[in-house]
Amino acid sequence: MRKKVTVVGAGNVGANCALRIADKELADVVLVDVIEGVPQGKGLDLLQSGPVQGYDVMVTGANDYEPTANSDIAILTAGFPRKPGMSRDDLLLANFEVVRTATAQIAKYSPNCILIVVTNPLDAMAQAAYWVSNFSKNRVVGMAGVLDSARFRTFIAAELKVSMENVTAVVMGGHGDTMVPLVRLSSVSGIPLTELMDQATIDRIVERTRNGGAEIVKHLKTGSAFYAPSAAAVEMAESILKDKKKVLPCAALLEGEYGIDGLFVGVPVKLGALGVEQIYRIKLTETEQAQLHKSAAAVKELVDVMKSKV
Repeated sequence: MRKKVTVVGAGNVGANCALRIADKELADVVLVDVIEGVPQGKGLDLLQSGPVQGYDVMVTGANDYEPTANSDIAILTAGFPRKPGMSRDDLLLANFEVVRTATAQIAKYSPNCILIVVTNPLDAMAQAAYWVSNFSKNRVVGMAGVLDSARFRTFIAAELKVSMENVTAVVMGGHGDTMVPLVRLSSVSGIPLTELMDQATIDRIVERTRNGGAEIVKHLKTGSAFYAPSAAAVEMAESILKDKKKVLPCAALLEGEYGIDGLFVGVPVKLGALGVEQIYRIKLTETEQAQLHKSAAAVKELVDVMKSKV
């Protein structure tokens, strides 16, 4: 039986998720959006790309959730984008309503699916989706670390003029200014980063990674990143659909790991057919642990604001 993925939000991130899923022939796709005609039009356009691109999946669009029934995965991208000068936190309450409404519909029509949350502020929105869906914790996961690590890897590769494929990097913590790029565990073909560049260069790259999203917003002026976020979400979806069991940094619900309890925070996890199948506990230095706790505290502030609205 063919796999089925619902993509909520037919904007730039959602449409590119649908395109990448189709290109990889991972599943049939249902694009859902509140704007009449947009998901239908984009779905039909993507479907008609099939004969040229050589993929054979069904892509459809809808304004309601009935056609999404029995999806294996739902990727939640709907929400208001960041504008210049706007922090992810400013988006909190507006996007909370979007996520709350969408998650209730997803849970109604696809009660056994796995939810991948992309909407910002990401860690808090994953928490909201977890509350509303009543899914087990392994079936709600946020796309954060895959994107942040990709940005870190990109900047390292560009600085050293080496293949991105040779660069391994780990970014933990919340998807925002407090994220924690783990320099100690980042390397190029096993060579530690600290042996390849000086501290000033490392610090500059870490700072650029933390502001990776804001840098793109500044250039675009009227929108935010979508090519890399969609690539990251689809890497996660592929690992789940194919039961690849990739170890990826994702926002997962921590229950005591790293001394954090009851919050979605970015950590390395194993992603397979059951969703988050394992949370890896890395032995952190005191400084790294402190940075991670600071990042978790920033996420908790947002979660506490949402709690008052539930």
